Amino acid sequence: MVDQQIEIKDAKIKSILTSVCDPEIPVLSIMDMGIVRFIEINGTDINLKITPTYSGCPAMDSIADDIRAAFKKEGYTTNIELILAPAWSTDWITLNGRARLEEYGIAPPMNEEADKMALIDGVKLVKCTRCKSTNTKMVSQFGSTACKALFQCEDCLEPFDYFKCLK
Repeated sequence: MVDQQIEIKDAKIKSILTSVCDPEIPVLSIMDMGIVRFIEINGTDINLKITPTYSGCPAMDSIADDIRAAFKKEGYTTNIELILAPAWSTDWITLNGRARLEEYGIAPPMNEEADKMALIDGVKLVKCTRCKSTNTKMVSQFGSTACKALFQCEDCLEPFDYFKCLK
């Protein structure tokens, strides 16, 4: 994982951004997801640049609305720009975000090589979020969203999503 997290020194601003959750994965903040790419603070005016997890992500309008509402509640105005380059990568999910994914029941993304081995070659690398076994099988290339695959543990029989590696 490459640390692509932007540094926000203002504790209040950081707290506001950390309070905004990804609507598709509510245990992750937009900071955990790494979609906040730039912030400029001019008094009570906030300029943000955010990157979607993929260019057609339906949650981006909702996320922008949630950001505006969170800042407005604290007396700020916001200008939000959606940027597509550089493209978002699962490398941008923070370590905290990866741990929270697993606690929530979504296996966090592996590196690109392991991801291909698990999704294409069927190598048993994806760890069950319940019992931690790697005796798992892919049920479907697509899980609850396009960025996830559906897996099942062959030991405890628990179905779970695996967040695919995106580069």
